[in-house]
Amino acid sequence: MLLLVMGANLPLLFFGWEGVGLCSYLLIGFWYTDTEKANAGKKAFIVNRIGDLGFLIGMFLLFRELGTLDLYEINSALANPEIVASLMPSATLICLSLFVGATGKSAQIPLYVWLPDAMSGPTPVSALIHAATMVTAGVYMIARLNPLFDLSPVALSVIAHTGALTAVFAGSIAVAQTDIKKVLAYSTVSQLGFMFLACGVGAYQTAVFHLMTHAFFKALLFLGSGSVIHACSGEQDMTKMGGLKKYLPHTHITMLIGSLAISGIPFFSGFFSKDEILYSAIALPNGVSYLFIVGVITAALTAFYTGRMMSLTFYGNERMSHDVKHHLHESPALMTGPLYVLAGLAALGGFLGVPHLMGDYMGHMPHVLSTWLDGVVPARHLPLVGVKIPLHEGVVMIGSSVIAGLFFWLGIKLFKTKMFLTEIIGGEGWHKVLSNKYYIDELYQFIVVNPIRKISEFSGMVIDKLVVDGAVNGIGRGVRKVGSGLRLIQTGDIQTYGLYMLGGLVLVLFFIFKLG
Repeated sequence: MLLLVMGANLPLLFFGWEGVGLCSYLLIGFWYTDTEKANAGKKAFIVNRIGDLGFLIGMFLLFRELGTLDLYEINSALANPEIVASLMPSATLICLSLFVGATGKSAQIPLYVWLPDAMSGPTPVSALIHAATMVTAGVYMIARLNPLFDLSPVALSVIAHTGALTAVFAGSIAVAQTDIKKVLAYSTVSQLGFMFLACGVGAYQTAVFHLMTHAFFKALLFLGSGSVIHACSGEQDMTKMGGLKKYLPHTHITMLIGSLAISGIPFFSGFFSKDEILYSAIALPNGVSYLFIVGVITAALTAFYTGRMMSLTFYGNERMSHDVKHHLHESPALMTGPLYVLAGLAALGGFLGVPHLMGDYMGHMPHVLSTWLDGVVPARHLPLVGVKIPLHEGVVMIGSSVIAGLFFWLGIKLFKTKMFLTEIIGGEGWHKVLSNKYYIDELYQFIVVNPIRKISEFSGMVIDKLVVDGAVNGIGRGVRKVGSGLRLIQTGDIQTYGLYMLGGLVLVLFFIFKLG
């Protein structure tokens, strides 16, 4: 991960990129004797290779145009108007190719399918690699190459729309999941979509800000879920929990802080970064009004499914089996200690990026992260009134806080006595679609996996066995038959060999005189 972040050029960055991919594959399949977990590791590995092909193509095209892949030299070259003019025709193709790599690593539509299955790995792996570090590599890469992406409004538009669609799509799936880690997995996909939305409207600093705060609260929630699973003897189904608050007080309070942070409740860390993304979607010239609306819907979904998760896990009636309840206990300090550290960061980390409007009221508190990043990722000026929708920054801030608080409260209130959406909204249709994740995995199985498997079986049974093996074995049988035939003339009789020599001499003399 350090190699990926600190590499001075794209090949070195790509080496780290592949390294974390290998670590991810090995750790997802940690329990390799379990077929399901081994298959999840293979799925992650293969899907990421598809994205990496796009990354490689983008690097090749960029090298052809600029003759360098050094990050400093790329950014310096893009300050030259003549070089920019020559790069413009291929800029969109380069940026989209690099973005394909980002969709694989950072789990965006259509290459997001590996991340929910990656929850097969140990929970600390989910917290470190699949929430806080590796999966944000695509966001980091785009922010790092921001002068290049600024050359292509088409690519930025694709990034913004893909991010917004992924955010609301994954958020809607999370609402119906019952596995506590799957809820957090789809939440991660959704939050990554938020980051790409920010990149797509040109708010690269804001994307990095949310990357940082997301690392705090999502790592906290994943480790907290691990503590819950540990206490419940390996149980991950939230419908078989409930009322754990009195049994796991430390896990409850830390996960509550993380839940308030991801929901965007003032003044936890997610409040600052998420509101900045929402406001950037209307305040910046690249922003689009309906993307802002999609962002608000996603923020509401985030608060709702997070409240639902807390309610099903810690509040309401106890639904544990007798064996689980008998063994319920708070996790040891070795597990709860890191939860408190991350809870502190989730609660206070947002103050590294206080909005200018709020900073002025708080005694001109600086936007520390923005100042630190300015040398590499320049800040975008955010006017107090939005460009696309004439909303004041304060209105967006208050409005999103009210929506977050309302939907978080609804998530807790509605699921204290109920467990499924069908019990609230009625009808099996939508709940079935959401709980089955829009049947995307089944669709991929039908249009990608099964055809490739059939081609492989055909290749193995027909092409390999009949054609390849048949040709090799046929040549072998032919050589053996020729050898068997020639062996008949190897009699060991001198008179017979003398007769062959005489016959050969006659043939030679015949051809000499005939041709002469």
